[in-house]
Amino acid sequence: MPAIAVPTDAAVIGRGDQAAARRDLRDQIGRLERELACAVAAAFPHREPATGRGRSASAIAGPRLLGLGELEAIRDELAARIAALRRPPAAARLAAMYADPPAHRWKRVTSEELGEPGCRHWQVRPRLGLIGMLAGWWHVKLSSGCP
Repeated sequence: MPAIAVPTDAAVIGRGDQAAARRDLRDQIGRLERELACAVAAAFPHREPATGRGRSASAIAGPRLLGLGELEAIRDELAARIAALRRPPAAARLAAMYADPPAHRWKRVTSEELGEPGCRHWQVRPRLGLIGMLAGWWHVKLSSGCP
């Protein structure tokens, strides 16, 4: 007759800790999804920045029971998407760069961030190199395009 494995107290406690961790991660994901929905609605005319994948980590493999690592990955992805939505739009950053170049030293905006084709970028740089840097002569320089 085969022996029946009886779970030890350590195994039961480990499962309880894992269940609590999973419950906590699901609560965090729920809060982040609500926050993401509010951030998308608040930034309505602007779209969410493209992540490159097209689908979120939670929707990639369809419905299933997620492990702790997968739940953490979903939580981290949602937090990154919220942070990207909260960044000022690229057009506003470019306008601020033109308005006050010394306050935006070495900042850069690409045409991809603006949603334009090409590979141009705008960067605040010192006029006349080191002399301009020491004198505080900063200006916005537009690149010539693709290399």
